[in-house]
Amino acid sequence: MQQPLAYRMRPKHINQVLGQTHLVGPGKIIRRMVEAKRLSSMILYGPPGTGKTSIAAAIAGTTQYAFRHLNAATDAKKDLEVVVAEAKMSGTLILLLDEIHRLNKLKQDYLLPHLENGRIILIGATTENPYISINPAIRSRAQIFEVKALSSQDIQRGLERAIQDSENGLGKYPIEMDESTLKHFSSVTNGDIRSALNALELAVLSTPENSQGKIVITQAIAEECLQRKRLTHDKDGDNHYDVISALQKSIRGSDVDAAMYYLAVLLEAGELIIACRRLLVIAYEDVGFGNPQATQRTVAAVEAAEKLGLPEARIPLAFAVADLALSPKSNTSYRAINAAMADIEAGYTGPVPDALRDGHYAGAKKLGRSIGYKNPHEYPNHFVSQQYLPDRLKTKQYFHPDPTGKYETAISQYYQEIKEQQ
Repeated sequence: MQQPLAYRMRPKHINQVLGQTHLVGPGKIIRRMVEAKRLSSMILYGPPGTGKTSIAAAIAGTTQYAFRHLNAATDAKKDLEVVVAEAKMSGTLILLLDEIHRLNKLKQDYLLPHLENGRIILIGATTENPYISINPAIRSRAQIFEVKALSSQDIQRGLERAIQDSENGLGKYPIEMDESTLKHFSSVTNGDIRSALNALELAVLSTPENSQGKIVITQAIAEECLQRKRLTHDKDGDNHYDVISALQKSIRGSDVDAAMYYLAVLLEAGELIIACRRLLVIAYEDVGFGNPQATQRTVAAVEAAEKLGLPEARIPLAFAVADLALSPKSNTSYRAINAAMADIEAGYTGPVPDALRDGHYAGAKKLGRSIGYKNPHEYPNHFVSQQYLPDRLKTKQYFHPDPTGKYETAISQYYQEIKEQQ
């Protein structure tokens, strides 16, 4: 059975690696390690189809070390034993371990001594953030390198190489394709060379030759084989949290266009509940007193979205995103509660003043509870000065208004008047 084009086109030398110049370019760390033949175990992490396996294969091909490929999730401890036995017989061996974040403790404990004695050079590959998902015992024994999504130019070079390669690629096929169609293949897979190559192969193999003996790949054929742009979004992966973070930071930065894009990414991935929850947080954390009406409208929009479900839910949520992004921003209440909680976590607390304690039970007065309390409703303007914070904290100020809108300006003025009467 013939392997997929993406598999056949994997580089055999480090000079053939697409992109990743920050790792394999002249003078960069992985190239230096390869040229000096001073390899150490490493973890490569990044989106699917960006070259993690290719880098491992290129390292092995360039150094001429034996190369074995296992999957931490599906291959058993006995498979590792076979690799270790081979390494004992033949010398240094490179082991590419896919999905290394799923390596269990049994397999990890077996592998660790062989990493330490240098018999096996481990190259772990994962789409997840290794600082979060990989056991510290493995992480401490490997260098961690981020593999980035390929540019459309990198992918186009890879496609052109596959079209011209008669041994492993599609060079034996009479392909005819214009520049715009080639660019389409290279630009809609979100930096994933594997998806682009496999879509190209499907287009070539499924298109019959015309009367001139040519396999003509048109824009329509390309679109059909690619279907749609693959979103780099895995709800269990690191990128999931990056998108959520980007949505909040775009709204906080008043960039409504970027915010709308990241909302679309979440909704395309079916993350309606996550989007709703995040917009509620943003409304109160980042807009707050800057535009309290916008926070209320966001609650209503979220309720509508939850009742509607996708795809219609996108409409009220888009309204909320635009409303929040274009509102004056205030994180006054967010900062206030954080400051108060920081004091509590640091142990900077005190007992509730006796005048504020509950006085609604028998014997409360004997204990001095609620004695001396002044009810503000019995005083002019419904205000009277008295101590509310514990003695140890009575001069503390957690609320620091920073007016950015009419509402916070008004409450800031009232707050200042109150402070002056205390």
